[in-house]
Amino acid sequence: MAETVTRGAGFGLGLALLGTLVLTPDAMLMRLSGMDGFQMSAWRGFLMGGVMLLAWWLTSRDRLGDLRQITTTAGLVIVICQFFNSMLFCLGIAAAPAAIVLIGIAAVPVFSALLSWGISREPTSALTWGAIAAVIAGLLIAVSGKGAQLNATAVIGVLFGLGVAFVLALNFTILRAHQRLPILLLIGVGAVLAGINGLIITGPANMVTGAPWAMVTTGAVVLPLSFYLLSLSARYTHAANVSLIMLMETVLGPFWVWLAVGEVPTGRMIVGGAIVLMALAIYLILARRRAFRAASMPAPP
Repeated sequence: MAETVTRGAGFGLGLALLGTLVLTPDAMLMRLSGMDGFQMSAWRGFLMGGVMLLAWWLTSRDRLGDLRQITTTAGLVIVICQFFNSMLFCLGIAAAPAAIVLIGIAAVPVFSALLSWGISREPTSALTWGAIAAVIAGLLIAVSGKGAQLNATAVIGVLFGLGVAFVLALNFTILRAHQRLPILLLIGVGAVLAGINGLIITGPANMVTGAPWAMVTTGAVVLPLSFYLLSLSARYTHAANVSLIMLMETVLGPFWVWLAVGEVPTGRMIVGGAIVLMALAIYLILARRRAFRAASMPAPP
């Protein structure tokens, strides 16, 4: 029995690692597309949303019941989260260095802890507050410029990244509290709505400028495949393990962008990003150990 559990956990970690590796070229492909934020949002929204909705249609056992979930409060929140997730990430990548946007997004575990306290009344420990303080310090270093000035472009990128982190954390929190929600349907609808919004702002005539092949690759292959692998991995290993492995994107994503288009993060971005990643890694490891110890304690008589 113990051997089976260990093998299952290892399988889950492998899926999370593969899913994260598949996801890391996303920012690079967005840069290579040469498109603006709303144009990328349109391409990614329609392609990812289309794949998700097709997968839902092929796998759902209760399509009518799933559709009713869209009108529930929890269902609407998931749709709205995906809409802003798609839009804010595209606008951030278009307006700021990819590294600084991904550093902001790495704060998902911190927002998840705060939202769990606010929505589910799960206590926020001193460990969580310490991680929050360290992340804030790292972000302030990452956006700092010469002297006491702020790097305006970096500030914009961090704000977009933090916006994405917040809606992702809210998405995870709601899905944890409502485990019967049809994830593929709700995320697919939110993505398509983001695509419609991007198309309206961009205009059909401007959709083919740039390099559409890059957006087709990330929207139809990278995003759906990585999402499926990461979602499946959570069935075999703890969510904290998945979050820890996903921090790799903050390191590898800017690396691929640097190789493809020569975009080099500033020294302050590298130092600040390293502080954020180390703080979150330590936080996730210690939180996982604490949860394991709590689960191992015998129940009171």
